[in-house]
Amino acid sequence: MIGLFLFAAAMDILANCRAMLPAEPVTMTGAIVLRNRRGIPSGEYDYTLNSDRTATPAKLTLEFREHDTTNVLERHEILRPGPVPEGKVLKTDVTWLDLTLDFLWWPKAEFDAEREGETVHGQKCDVILISNGEKQVRAWCDKKTGCLMQAEELKNGKPRRRLWGTRIKKFDGRWFPNVLEVETLGSGHRTKIIVDDLKINR
Repeated sequence: MIGLFLFAAAMDILANCRAMLPAEPVTMTGAIVLRNRRGIPSGEYDYTLNSDRTATPAKLTLEFREHDTTNVLERHEILRPGPVPEGKVLKTDVTWLDLTLDFLWWPKAEFDAEREGETVHGQKCDVILISNGEKQVRAWCDKKTGCLMQAEELKNGKPRRRLWGTRIKKFDGRWFPNVLEVETLGSGHRTKIIVDDLKINR
């Protein structure tokens, strides 16, 4: 019974994280910047993300372009529920899992008891292990707001990649991360996801 209660509590925290994401149709634009270990940009791409969680099925469309051009490099449409493309986006550290946050919808969650109460940017967090078959992500969720603060993709129980927010900004009346960092641990470089604009399509 205790195990079932803890599972339900962990799933409730993920539901709160999902509730922080805009439910309305939105258009997000920005840039993805790959930087070397000295922080010098070595590649940059522009993107447009259209998300409609009110549709059945929910739909997410992503388009990537060469920086400051209209030249489309990739375009993908993702339906939820449904598969998310594997692998990294272009030549960056960013994966489709980072952009879709699809792990927030995975079917299994439990508290990471050894990390309970850890802080990210000074905020105490619930730390949740989320699983989908062999895939696993560790997520830090702000105890006060429910906001996702950080996530790690795990392989054989060890961190492989990390995603975290470094800045937030108010878009169209709501707060949302406008700078995210993604790192493949041990790679010697990072990728920055910048949100320049987030517009709710009313």
